[in-house]
Order: sequence, then C-alpha cells, then structure tokens
Amino acid sequence: MKIAFDVDVIRDRSITEMVRQVSEWGYKYIEQSPHPRINPFYKHPKAGLDVMNEYKRALKQYGVEISSFIVVYRWSGPDNDRRIAAVRNWKRMIEIAVDMGVEVINTELSGDPNQPEICEERWYQSMEELLPIIEREGIRLEIQSHPWDFCEENNETADLVKSLRSDHVKYLYSVPHTFFYDKGKGDVASMLDYAGDDLSHVLIADTMNHTKHCRYIVNPPGVDAVVHQHVGIGEGEVNFDALFESLRQMDFANRKFKVGGESIITTSLFGYPEKMPLQAVATRERIERELLNR
Repeated sequence: MKIAFDVDVIRDRSITEMVRQVSEWGYKYIEQSPHPRINPFYKHPKAGLDVMNEYKRALKQYGVEISSFIVVYRWSGPDNDRRIAAVRNWKRMIEIAVDMGVEVINTELSGDPNQPEICEERWYQSMEELLPIIEREGIRLEIQSHPWDFCEENNETADLVKSLRSDHVKYLYSVPHTFFYDKGKGDVASMLDYAGDDLSHVLIADTMNHTKHCRYIVNPPGVDAVVHQHVGIGEGEVNFDALFESLRQMDFANRKFKVGGESIITTSLFGYPEKMPLQAVATRERIERELLNR
C-alpha cells in the first residue's frame, strides 16, 4: 500500500519545495491534485517541459514518487462541447502521466445532479472513447463521486465502475464525502463492503455531517450549496474506528491490482496549511499504526 500526501494544501510553493516538504513529513508518495502549472481544474493540462523536468529532478533528489494524478474535467456534460474539450484534456493528461511514469489517475464524475440521466449518458460516451486509450497505455483510472456530481452516492458510483468490467477502472472512496455517499447515515463499513474488490484508493480526512441541523450555516437558508470540508481526523464526525476496521478486514494494505500495482491511501487535508506540520505527520502515523502495525 502506498501512503501518499495530496499537495493541494501546499500548491502555492515551488515544485521543488513542494516535493521537499512532502519528504520532510515522512511521505514517499505524492498525490498530485489539480495544480495551475500542471493539471488545472477543468482546463487543458499545462505541464510544460520546464515544470515537469523540475518535478523529475526534485522527485529524484528527495526520494519521492508520484502515486497518482487527480484531474477534474467536465467529461459528463451536459454541454457536449465542454464534454468534447474534456476528452481532449484527458488524452493529454494520459500522455503526461505516461511521460512521468505514473500509472494511476483518479477523477470525479462531475456533471450536474439536476440532470443525472443526460450526464450519465455523456459519461458513458466519454468512457467509450477514453477506455481503449487508458487500457492501451496501462493506466488505472480511479473514479469517485464528489458532492454536486451527477451521482453523489457510494453504491451507485461503485455500480458505474463495475459496469465497465475493466481491470483498468477502479473505485475511490473519499472519506470526507462519507455523508454525501449515503444521505447522512455515515455507514462506512457498509459502503466499503459494497465497493468490494474494486476499491483501490481511499482519501483520508474528516468532515461534519452536513445533513444535521446547523452543522454548517448557509445564508440565505435553502440556497443551492454543497458544503463540506477535509479536516483532521477527530475534528469531524466520521467513524474512523469503523473505517480502519473495515480496511483491515478487507486487507486493503496488501491489495495489488493487475493495473497500477498497489492500493493507495492518501492524506487529503485542505483549508488549514498552518496545521500541516502536525496534521500531515499525525495522519501518516495513524494510517501506519492502523493498517501496517507500525
């Protein structure tokens, strides 16, 4: 199992400094989330030769590897022009991953929850074009649902993944989205069990249960807003004892896949860079203690 750190919270640093910091916090792997100079949200990948050469040098210097890229594109419509552009972005991102020796790309369903049927049709249309390329290039594509995607629920998203019947497509469980995944119940054990053998990646962070009265206050009341956070373990309401117990029962730490190798677990803390010197290390140590008996 690869233990990675999502560098979004330190993306304002230089590439070299970003890699150095991850190494200093004791991580061997970086999860490269959307970065304005590499793989920006929704836009065409930038990743110029100067940036990626600096990245390669820094990885070698500090003994760190990229476990995975995260990309977010409008590949599930409903605007078909945007979908076509997103597929073009995907093709370039796959080329960049291959050049960097990265075998795993994870992503969100995107789309519009108010138009789920159209968005699902667009998503399958995109996958029909992309899956042959993903399989040819030896990429493991990991899919999660994100709040405000055309599908927000764990079981339905796992079914979408399973429907493709490909060793190259697996499921990602994002812990801070737990209460969106089952409409506020937070039954992590049941949801992980449902994902089953297709679970290849877990994002670790806590969050509050947004379905409870006044957990988050949005003004004016009733506006369309998707509020959640990626905070440190114990600062929210996720049942981490159940989560880690389920992962132990699944032997998640020892999973290996035909494509992309080992399972991945990523520290995915946002919003509080001032806490990272403590929380980045504490989260890694908790993962190691719970799943690797260290």
